[in-house]
Amino acid sequence: MGREAGPGAAPGGASKHAGKPPPPSPGASAGSRPRRASLGGGRPAQDRELRAQGRQTLQNLLEAGLAEFDERGFQAVRVDDIVRRARISHGTFYLYFSNKEDLFKALLRDALHDMSLVTDEFPVVTRNGAGRAALQRWVHEVCEVYAAHAAVIRTRSQAEIVGEEVWGDGLKLLFRLAEAMAQGMTAATGAAEHAELTAVACLMMLERVNYLLTVEVRLPREEMEERIAAIMFAAFNPG
Repeated sequence: MGREAGPGAAPGGASKHAGKPPPPSPGASAGSRPRRASLGGGRPAQDRELRAQGRQTLQNLLEAGLAEFDERGFQAVRVDDIVRRARISHGTFYLYFSNKEDLFKALLRDALHDMSLVTDEFPVVTRNGAGRAALQRWVHEVCEVYAAHAAVIRTRSQAEIVGEEVWGDGLKLLFRLAEAMAQGMTAATGAAEHAELTAVACLMMLERVNYLLTVEVRLPREEMEERIAAIMFAAFNPG
């Protein structure tokens, strides 16, 4: 998932979205995987155990913040806007988050957490139809997780707000995923030359297509998933 803004022009034949899709609830599921709502909240909430009412308040703040960021852009949103939408007081907000940046980072950690789970699920891809089918199922799961966190990804591209620590976590995840892909794609066939670089190139393609699917243009998602899987499979099995 890149830090840069999305591409400015749609590919030929693709039509622009009339509007953005609504942001997903932080408590929603990506496929069958339950999402973690904020990993316990922001810095003020990290050192205490939240009861049911506190967890619900936290959920309301996350949903309100996500909706505000997605609709108005990170820079324009104030804590006032978040608490007004959540119908929660300023004082209560600061029991859970230090500021709007703290709330956004909690949402971003959820995205990194869910993508880390997908990384751990990369299959061993054999050089036959079963291997290609396993790869396509994995591509579908990546697209599901990306779509579930699309509003956070859109917001992240708008400003340099995540800090070096979180940004570094994203880079580490990218290279861990590239390593898992290289191992999974070559385990059944032997070592492939430049396997990890090939994996990074494939991941960049997958990320950009997902960006287009969730932000910029209307594309046939199922067909795109199938084509991406086919390209990735061919990249590791040339000839």
